[in-house]
Amino acid sequence: MTTEQKSNHALILRTNGEFEIIDWPATGARGHLETLYRAIDCNAVDAVDISSTLTMWLNDEGLITESLVNRSATILYALHNEPTQHYVGNVVITGGTDRHGETLGLTKDSIASLVEFHLTFIPVTVPGQRNRRSS
Repeated sequence: MTTEQKSNHALILRTNGEFEIIDWPATGARGHLETLYRAIDCNAVDAVDISSTLTMWLNDEGLITESLVNRSATILYALHNEPTQHYVGNVVITGGTDRHGETLGLTKDSIASLVEFHLTFIPVTVPGQRNRRSS
C-alpha cells in the first residue's frame, strides 16, 4: 500500500500556532465524533469543505464563545476558496469522504504538505548553534 492510500491520521491546527498529528479512526461516525470533540475540546462540531480532499472541523459555538482567530485555518481556506469569514478556535483537518460518505483521514503526503504550509505562516524560532565549552 502506498502512502497515498493510507489515510489514518488527522491534523490539529491550534490558535497558538502549534499543530499535532493525531490518529483518525478507520470506520464509524461515532468514533469520528468522539475524536473531534476531544481534539477540539467542544460538544458540537461543524464541517467546512476546503476542497474535495480536505475538510476542516471546528467548534460549532466558536464564534459565540469568542474563540481566538485561527490564522492558519483561515489562510488555508482562503487559498482554496473565496474567503467569507475568519475561522476561530482549534480545528481538525481531515481528508474528504469515501463513496459512502464516511470521513477519511489524511494521507502521509497530505499531512506533510499541510505541515509545510502551516510552518510557512507561523513564526518559528530556530535555536542557534551551541558552542561546546572546554573545561
